[in-house]
Amino acid sequence: MSKTPKRPRIVVPTEADDEAIQAAALADPDARPLTDAQLQSMVPMKSLRGRPRSERPKQSVTIRYSPEVIEYFRATGAGWQSRMDEVLRKYVARQLGKQSGA
Repeated sequence: MSKTPKRPRIVVPTEADDEAIQAAALADPDARPLTDAQLQSMVPMKSLRGRPRSERPKQSVTIRYSPEVIEYFRATGAGWQSRMDEVLRKYVARQLGKQSGA
């Protein structure tokens, strides 16, 4: 078994080390400190990940369809679930139009 620790040991700099690091960074002409406006405009990385949240998110449900329906939509290729949703939404819109016109 290896005696090497699985995680590297973290060494926290002393106050003197931290001051020396900050002084070196401030002395570097290519490393300018961020302005207050730049700091205020920063956004946490977590909020930038993934697709934007929808105003009307879809709901997950368990439903059973006949094999013919599933085979048909799967045969249309990738994105078949979205196409199936679109067909059902058009059907609902037609039915709601019939109700309001009656």
